Amino acid sequence: MKTRSFQTSIVVAALLCLTLSIRAAGAGDTVAGKAVYTGKCRICHGADGEGGTGYAKAMGLDPAHLSSDKVQKKTDPELKKIILQGSGKMKPITGLSEIDIDNVIAYVRTFRKN
Repeated sequence: MKTRSFQTSIVVAALLCLTLSIRAAGAGDTVAGKAVYTGKCRICHGADGEGGTGYAKAMGLDPAHLSSDKVQKKTDPELKKIILQGSGKMKPITGLSEIDIDNVIAYVRTFRKN
């Protein structure tokens, strides 16, 4: 009886690990996110996420500093909404798949200051 209980515990633990791995994988790929960021975001937010690009200045924009607490404390769904709907002078970003959005959010999270 103890053996069966132990086997059940092992199966449950394995399933939990698998579930956590799948969830972590769904959080986005930072390498792919960097490519999306470079193509869609960098022109205003800059390579380092701190804004102040010549384009942003010429357009009269003051993009959010992506390392700021204001940005980093937002949930992924909140960031997704900003990407899809825009915010302030930021226009909605078009041409992105759900995966692209997850990936770019994962990349934006790398700007977080510890």
